[in-house]
Amino acid sequence: MNFFITFKNFLKVKDLRRRFLIILLLLALYRFFSTIPLPDVDLERFRTLFKTNQFFGLLNIFSGGALSNLSIALLGVGPYITASIILQLLTLISPKLKNLYYEEGEMGRMKVNQYARLITVPISFIQAIGFLNFLNYQNLIILSSIFDLVRDAFLVTVGSMIVMWLGEIITEQKLGNGISLIVFSGIVANLPVNILNAYLTFTFDKFFSYLLFILLAFLIIGGVVFINESERRIPLVFSKRVRGNRLYGGQTTYLPVKLTQAGVIPIIFALAVLVFPQSFLQFLGILKIPFFDMILSEINTILNNNFIFASLYFILVFAFTYLYTSITFNAEEISKNFQKTGAFIPGIRPGVETQKFLNKTLQRINLFGGLFLGLIAILPYIFQIFSPTQFLIIGGTSILILVSVAIETVKQIEAEMSLRKYEI
Repeated sequence: MNFFITFKNFLKVKDLRRRFLIILLLLALYRFFSTIPLPDVDLERFRTLFKTNQFFGLLNIFSGGALSNLSIALLGVGPYITASIILQLLTLISPKLKNLYYEEGEMGRMKVNQYARLITVPISFIQAIGFLNFLNYQNLIILSSIFDLVRDAFLVTVGSMIVMWLGEIITEQKLGNGISLIVFSGIVANLPVNILNAYLTFTFDKFFSYLLFILLAFLIIGGVVFINESERRIPLVFSKRVRGNRLYGGQTTYLPVKLTQAGVIPIIFALAVLVFPQSFLQFLGILKIPFFDMILSEINTILNNNFIFASLYFILVFAFTYLYTSITFNAEEISKNFQKTGAFIPGIRPGVETQKFLNKTLQRINLFGGLFLGLIAILPYIFQIFSPTQFLIIGGTSILILVSVAIETVKQIEAEMSLRKYEI
């Protein structure tokens, strides 16, 4: 009830209402692009293959629903996410990038984002070539010459850049993460059709599977809400200082540290990493080298094994929870800011000791948060042992993303409303 009251008040603020309508318009524009198919495609045959391929179902979630239409935006935000992962890994080992990201503030981060945009172009083209080559091999798309392949790859690359641009504009509205909302919109758009299909295909022999899915949905919703609301509160004390005839400081407060600072980003990043190797090997498949074909066949065999795929999925989600948090929560910078403002943690020396304490605390939190998020991510695979149906995995992953993005967006809306009250 509080949320509806907050949202009602939110719509009364002209600036926030304008930004909200811009986001809706941009998401509608993305949905339009996701329905424009590539030329010369056998869409009906692809959808038949799509329904029986579990990995395609996950990719469709990742692409925001564009893959099921073989549209020009079929790669979705995947290439941009892959470029972001590469840059974030380089940030950890490159002093120049680290300095840009942390020392130069907003201007430095804008430069890093510009690098990500530039890297997205070749990644999009490589993934487009690879995926189109796979579709051509399966006779799902008619590519009579190398020109047709390059033409369609160019269209898909342009579509990916448009999606990236839309996502960045959405993020600039400061009411949610653009990448997450694009994926969210694709799931929501397909939700009525999926529910209708589940109803029309229901038979009593599927009752146990449907019951498991409902139980899975409640477990995921409850788990994600719990983990998003949980936080470690680190006590802070501000030292007393005399300025003129007045005494400042002495207040006590706390630094809230979320169990999962990264939100749903590790899930999306993990899917991007699982997709890219296959796309790259499909790209190399144009060379008709048996060695690359053999490697691709082995990778497909490995990823089609649910146990191996779920294990890799869990490991990547866990690893990206650590990686993303280490970049967004910089203990060194926070320790410096404490010193500048005269804040300190009781019993901990300012400076290096505070930095070590924050790093140690964050590692413990990430251990629990990463394990929990990884477990939630593979929970559909665990349930599939008892009921081997595809929609458990795809539906479970969709619920996970929906709940995580919804909570993250609501938090940002509430933060904007709190800021308006503070200004008043």
